[in-house]
Amino acid sequence: MPIVQKIAPCLWFDFNGEEAVTFYTSVFKNSRILRTAHYLKDGHAPEGTVMVIEFELEGVKLVALNGGPHFKFTEAISLMIECKDQAEIDYYWNALLEGGGEPGPCGWLKDRFGLSWQIYWSPAIKMYTDPDQEKANGAFQALMKMGKIEIATLQNAFDGK
Repeated sequence: MPIVQKIAPCLWFDFNGEEAVTFYTSVFKNSRILRTAHYLKDGHAPEGTVMVIEFELEGVKLVALNGGPHFKFTEAISLMIECKDQAEIDYYWNALLEGGGEPGPCGWLKDRFGLSWQIYWSPAIKMYTDPDQEKANGAFQALMKMGKIEIATLQNAFDGK
């Protein structure tokens, strides 16, 4: 089954891609594994080792490549999760930190595989770009002090409370 979307992120793992994909598909309810390919004879890993897993999270196709220890994830690339309410923010924040992830600033975190995620509340973008610069700056300054996004705190800062 070929990837239908034109562009799909390929995530390089140090031979723990299967574990990562199993984790990600357990976190995202609308997910599935599409196809798995194995290294063949004379590949870069023992024959039969999982090489590539195509999978889907919330309608987005991704590829996990078991490429070895040569490359690591950095914050230069992150996956964004748009959340509708605090319960959804809390769910993804807690789920992705499970097993050794690291919280970061402004709704960012690294999961236990080192992949960076941004968990954000979609209405906040309108706050930061509001024509009333005082309100926008209030929300933005509140964001700069947060780890996990707290909607009530952002709203109060936006409202000048």
